[in-house]
Amino acid sequence: MSQEAYRIFCREHPEMPVFFQDWYLDAVCVEGAWGAWVAPSGEKGEAVFPYFFKEKYGFRYITMPQFVKFMGPWQPSPSESLSAHHVLLREGIEALPSFHGFQQNMHYSQQNWLPFYWAGFRQETRYTYLLGLEDLEQVFRGINRNMRRNILKAQKEVRVELVNDPERFFPVSALSFHRKGLELPYSRNLFLRHDASLAEKNQRQIFFATDAQGRTHSAAYLIWDRETAYYHLSGDDPERRQSGAGTLPIWAAIRYACEELGITRFDFEGSMLPEVEAIRRQFGAKQQPYFYLWKYPSRLLQFLQKRR
Repeated sequence: MSQEAYRIFCREHPEMPVFFQDWYLDAVCVEGAWGAWVAPSGEKGEAVFPYFFKEKYGFRYITMPQFVKFMGPWQPSPSESLSAHHVLLREGIEALPSFHGFQQNMHYSQQNWLPFYWAGFRQETRYTYLLGLEDLEQVFRGINRNMRRNILKAQKEVRVELVNDPERFFPVSALSFHRKGLELPYSRNLFLRHDASLAEKNQRQIFFATDAQGRTHSAAYLIWDRETAYYHLSGDDPERRQSGAGTLPIWAAIRYACEELGITRFDFEGSMLPEVEAIRRQFGAKQQPYFYLWKYPSRLLQFLQKRR
């Protein structure tokens, strides 16, 4: 499958989510290669199916790249008939390269996974959290009362700065993983490569909550496309969590998306973790289901994946 047809499609549809854009895939698809199926022009409608293909230890598999929340089939507008949509999805599935394993998160605008089921795929419903930004005052009133109190209290101790410094953000993002005893899932080089692509397109902003001594308490990394702003990455200093400043960059990012970008949808990019989900809910965000699809023609690869 040629990338060129997909690049043309991206130029013709700048409204595509940022995770689907060809320039973004160029930046984040390392240690593998991305490809895409593009539906031929016809009465069934327009559709694309990007994927990330890797090979390791003799296994060929399709998976999610770092920094990509959604992938898989996408349509600029729904097919006029369900039958036509079934046909498009079936053609996209049949056009995939042969694989031993498949894992993808479908974008929540795509709610039909039935042709995948017929093709032997399985599905797990997951959730992200969305916040409408049509009325910022209403958004603030919709935040949990204790959370609002924390925001107002933190504003007296720290301030939020917009700083174009990804090198400063990276170690802060690592602190949150280290606090939980987890290994950072991405390298510094990959983070900076992904950041450079977003900065070149002017589709990211970095927020730091700092005190009077210039110490960083927490940080947030916002990205966006034409329709949605995404709370993409974050981090905080475990030694300064008592300040309650972790909520300030979130609120600053929400305000920035509404007041500076004029975007009316804020996506928290998850999460399914109870302690993280609670914060999303306390900000007044609503559940939005999306589909995680998988298939393992290789039982050995499936076994090895479960042991990770």
